[in-house]
Amino acid sequence: MYKHIFFDLDRTLWDFEKNSDEVLNELYEKYNLFSYGIDDCNKFIKRYKFHNEKLWSLYRQNKIEKEKLRDERFKITLEEFSVNCDVLASNLGSDYILLCPKKTNLFPYVHSTLNYLQNRYNLHIITNGFEEVQYQKLENSNIIDYFNQIITSEQVGFKKPSSEIFIFSMQKTFAKNSESIMIGDDLYADIYGAKEVGMDQVYFNPLKHKHTISNITFEINCLSQLEGIL
Repeated sequence: MYKHIFFDLDRTLWDFEKNSDEVLNELYEKYNLFSYGIDDCNKFIKRYKFHNEKLWSLYRQNKIEKEKLRDERFKITLEEFSVNCDVLASNLGSDYILLCPKKTNLFPYVHSTLNYLQNRYNLHIITNGFEEVQYQKLENSNIIDYFNQIITSEQVGFKKPSSEIFIFSMQKTFAKNSESIMIGDDLYADIYGAKEVGMDQVYFNPLKHKHTISNITFEINCLSQLEGIL
């Protein structure tokens, strides 16, 4: 019998791709990147995402600090388009961090699903995202009040899938692994991490990506399906 539900935030509740794309399109126009020879906004966004994900992978492995991630992702992207301008890269990076948390696009059925679950379980967040922006996302999207505890990797000092962040989260919420379930979109950070501490998992797979991971407790492609599980 579950008593505690732990949610990931980005790409599980908060639609990271949609929100990020909106901001990147706005920045392309604001800084007139066309005038720098970047004539295809979609290509610019695609290459930014490529470099951003590579840097995030290094960050999750504790190989770089968050400042390095923030400083480099636009700089490297611009350099790929033969634009060597540290000031522009810095301005893009600062504006991105400022604007992105203000976006409020959520996945379908977030509010109705959280309303349903809130009356039955203790709801919490476990996120690897930067602490100062994750709280803004939750507040601006009007979902922060659903959650009893919000645990960030920066607060704990360990990132998912490290067992330490899951153990810390259960201790902070007075939860047992047998009474807890983790819901997230990342097979490694969320699903593998939860499994390693004996916690059941729900893999949120809205794009129906194929995978070879076995023994996932549940898999869904729409959050409304949680009402049939929990």
